[in-house]
Amino acid sequence: MIIPSAPEFLESLLTTPSPTGYEAAGVRVWKEYVDEFADEVFTDAYGSCAAKVLTDKNAPTVLLEAHCDEIGMVVQHITEQGFVYVNKLGGSDSTIARAKKVIIHNRNAKVVGVAGNTAIHLQDQKNGGGKEPAWKDIYIDIGVSSKEEALELVQVGDPITYEDNFEYLNDHILTARALDNRIGGYIIAQVLRMLKSVSKDLQVNVVAVNTVQEEVGGFGARMMSYRLDPDLALVTDVTHATDSPGIDQKEHGTVKLSHGPSIQHGGANHPSVVRYLEEIAQKHNILVQHEATSVRTGTDTDSIFYQKTGIPSALISLPLRYMHSPVEICSMQDVDALIQLMYESVVGLKADQRFTVH
Repeated sequence: MIIPSAPEFLESLLTTPSPTGYEAAGVRVWKEYVDEFADEVFTDAYGSCAAKVLTDKNAPTVLLEAHCDEIGMVVQHITEQGFVYVNKLGGSDSTIARAKKVIIHNRNAKVVGVAGNTAIHLQDQKNGGGKEPAWKDIYIDIGVSSKEEALELVQVGDPITYEDNFEYLNDHILTARALDNRIGGYIIAQVLRMLKSVSKDLQVNVVAVNTVQEEVGGFGARMMSYRLDPDLALVTDVTHATDSPGIDQKEHGTVKLSHGPSIQHGGANHPSVVRYLEEIAQKHNILVQHEATSVRTGTDTDSIFYQKTGIPSALISLPLRYMHSPVEICSMQDVDALIQLMYESVVGLKADQRFTVH
């Protein structure tokens, strides 16, 4: 099994803004790529995109899923002086919002701004200077001096992202703004591409889906999984790598960068599917890690597994440092291992294979 290289696709996917609720541009990049080899590609009403590799109309269907949206901000209010106040989109962190270069995305162009940060010399330390800011305190300076000037560039409801960030720190450690979770879109696209090349040997149909609005509730995954009604779902998203300073592994588990993808146990993860993934990993010498799910996985798996009469599902996670920040970090070694695990898991499926808890 040879993992195909698609560096241009990866960079384009990660640097194209796709804030939650405003994902059209990011979905377009993914769709254009899978259009080159998939048997069928379509989008739904809210923009989630599905790409199919078809073998037999009577064969079971496997869903490969990753969400395409990223956290961000949105224009909330414009002052008479032209300063732009914001609110968060998804789980954005206000503590890292200040003193950052940002991009406001209007319908026609990009507007560059900076998130204001009062100099430390001018902060009133007695009255909370330097404290964690609330979102209502975050504003953006776009270099204008009036509301009228600002409204020529932006309007309430325009989404905002931090500036693009895509760089390799060494030969396999990648940092980017939106690894969560457009790296998942890269993974399922590569798996589908590989499966297309061996489709004559597959005993299942495959549909890869890049879904919208995971960061605000997993809504895209709910729509698509209900519509497609697959027999099995393999979901990929990022998980917290807990090997950097300041993280209590007794509380959050032990997940290390460059030690393989993490197989999730419990919750929405079907025990028979989890065992199957473990068997595939062992058979093909794929290094994996393990995590326990307490109540929810916090991913689209929670939105998929209960649809209709139930969809046997499992989550395969990519270790990620500094989640929900502009400097997220992952290992391409883990990415390649996850691609291999997902690919071999689909190739190994039999047409009559069923996953039950008995």
